Amino acid sequence: MYHLIVKPFLFLFDPEWVHHTVFNSIKFVNKIPGVTKLLRFIYVLNDKRLEQNLFGLTFPNPVGLAAGFDKDAKLYDELANFGFGFIEIGTLTPRPQDGNPKKRMFRLIEDEGLINRLGFNNEGVDAAVSRLKKNKSVLIGGNIGKNKTTPNEEAISDYVYCFNTLYQFVDYFVVNVSSPNTPDLRALQDKKPLKNLLSTLKDLNLKQVSPKPILLKIAPDLSEDQLIDIIEIVISLKIDGVIATNTTVNRDDIKSFNRNEAGGLSGRPIKDKSTDVIRFLAKKSKNAFPIIGVGGIHKPNDAIEKLDAGASLIQLYTGFVYEGPGVVKRINKSILKRAIK
Repeated sequence: MYHLIVKPFLFLFDPEWVHHTVFNSIKFVNKIPGVTKLLRFIYVLNDKRLEQNLFGLTFPNPVGLAAGFDKDAKLYDELANFGFGFIEIGTLTPRPQDGNPKKRMFRLIEDEGLINRLGFNNEGVDAAVSRLKKNKSVLIGGNIGKNKTTPNEEAISDYVYCFNTLYQFVDYFVVNVSSPNTPDLRALQDKKPLKNLLSTLKDLNLKQVSPKPILLKIAPDLSEDQLIDIIEIVISLKIDGVIATNTTVNRDDIKSFNRNEAGGLSGRPIKDKSTDVIRFLAKKSKNAFPIIGVGGIHKPNDAIEKLDAGASLIQLYTGFVYEGPGVVKRINKSILKRAIK
């Protein structure tokens, strides 16, 4: 039904408008008595064999929703009804910001991809906390960044503010220095600024009674030398893990007419590149830290490829848009078959 009716209809309209419309529809539908139970019956696969224990946390299953879909923590409870084992909110910044001018999302239908140049549009970390206080059972990751107007020299203060504000209300943190849509943000992936940022957050974390896992989200466009630097920093600072990868600025072999729109490209075109990054990190680090694999996961086999390359968990975003909510259960079924073999 999704591929025959729902997706063709939704794809007639602007993708950002569709996102907000579907978002509000999911919110509304879940208020109808009995709908939550029905959705969970259809989409949730409960099986102890799917549980993953990482970072001192128990993930009900290894399939999560990547940051960007529920930026402001408005829909995490309802999205969990589609079978996700964890939900990553954000990217959140200290102050609210509108992001970049519209139009800023583009479907690359021929390539099964999306380009976005949203620019960390969000209502600010304090607004998200007001909603997270209501969370009872959903495992939440907090993806944090800096405001567009904050210069890189002062970026650490933005990350620290988000970390302190979110601390009681998320299960793990993701340090986002890899979005291509905030000017100069990716420069924070360079060895010196990255080490300063992560060491500051690590020191702050260790002062807490119960430190939270801190993960680093990286771009798929890093060179092997840069990836080696990432490995060294993560191991030396004892950062808990890496999310590989964010969107790409590369447009090689893209067929769609709107391929040259500025922004980060996600979806099927980055599947192999993100898998290569995962494999490189796992091999060169000798599996020294867990990796969450994200990028181009549309089918169960895509997820298995990420896991076989060295990922411990995976996340969806564009694949969720193109394949519909049933993809989560299909992937979890495939993971169960892989575990049984």
